[in-house]
Amino acid sequence: MEGAPNISDPLLFRSLFTQYLGAIRNFIYYKCGDLQLAEDIAQESFIRLWQHADKVPEVKAKSFLYRVANNLYLDQVKHQKVVLKFQQRPSKQQDSEDPAFHLEVQEYQAFIERVISELPEKSRVVFLMNRMEGLTYQEISDRLEISVKAVEKRMHKALIIIKKHKLPI
Repeated sequence: MEGAPNISDPLLFRSLFTQYLGAIRNFIYYKCGDLQLAEDIAQESFIRLWQHADKVPEVKAKSFLYRVANNLYLDQVKHQKVVLKFQQRPSKQQDSEDPAFHLEVQEYQAFIERVISELPEKSRVVFLMNRMEGLTYQEISDRLEISVKAVEKRMHKALIIIKKHKLPI
């Protein structure tokens, strides 16, 4: 577009990076629970945006970043399935804490993770964005490019499942 800022302009790209890096990282973190992976995917998403700067209009940059990040995450999931098929998980290290307390903490943590992981992906993402990041339904709606009603429906579904497991939220 004639006169429209180009994403390959370093100042505009830096502005987009500053504006969306945290949100993209959190979006992926809520899907996978691995902060380092989420950071890597978020950074890779911006590399891809830079590589396609001439094809992506500024108004589409946000949705491009979310789509690329989600696709990179799905690729990672596929890769991890192959790795886990041929590799055993390492045993957990013991520490000097009271073994009974340590076991209870581990069991409760595993229980919370299991309940949250059982949520359908769309409901889990909305739930974590609301409860962990403190986003309003409108903010979630804007980030995911869905209606507020869809956010409400996904959150309702998540809360029903969590309540069924008697998890204090």
